[in-house]
Amino acid sequence: MKLFVAAVLLVLAASGCRKTTNPPVAGEVSLADSADQIIFDGRFFVTQSGVNRGEMRADTIFVFNDQSVFVLRKVSGAFTTATGAPNGTIRGDRGTYDRRLRILNGYGNVVVTSTNGERLTSNHLRYSEMKDEISSDSAFTIVRGGDVQRGVRFVSDPNLKDFRCLSACSGSATVPLGNINP
Repeated sequence: MKLFVAAVLLVLAASGCRKTTNPPVAGEVSLADSADQIIFDGRFFVTQSGVNRGEMRADTIFVFNDQSVFVLRKVSGAFTTATGAPNGTIRGDRGTYDRRLRILNGYGNVVVTSTNGERLTSNHLRYSEMKDEISSDSAFTIVRGGDVQRGVRFVSDPNLKDFRCLSACSGSATVPLGNINP
């Protein structure tokens, strides 16, 4: 009888040591969960009135709304003039492209570089294909040689030739003094 009670106690003790696991906790919803399509190392062309005005590339493209909205990761692109000549580059951490509105938004460390080396940086930038212009309501810095301009809002062409600061404009510039006669 003692042997039977010991065996029952041993079985009960072993069954009480079972490891229990909690159900998995649902994480954050991923873009991949709801995207219609996912494209890796993708590219698409920017057009204006049927003319190729540039090429955009992204590390990852999430396609939504029947191929009308694209969410881009690690985006870069090159703009061209109507004749195909280079007209500036853009890169950013992420972006969105609305095919119906033909608007590209860049977010996070957005850098636009003109063909002559001018550099514009901002955390947000909008490119309108219809107007062939870039703009932002966010803070920006533009460096042209030794000149630096800062502000909060701007409008420009993609090559930064027709650049207009719209708010909180400031800057510093190198001014050559030439010959100074006392």
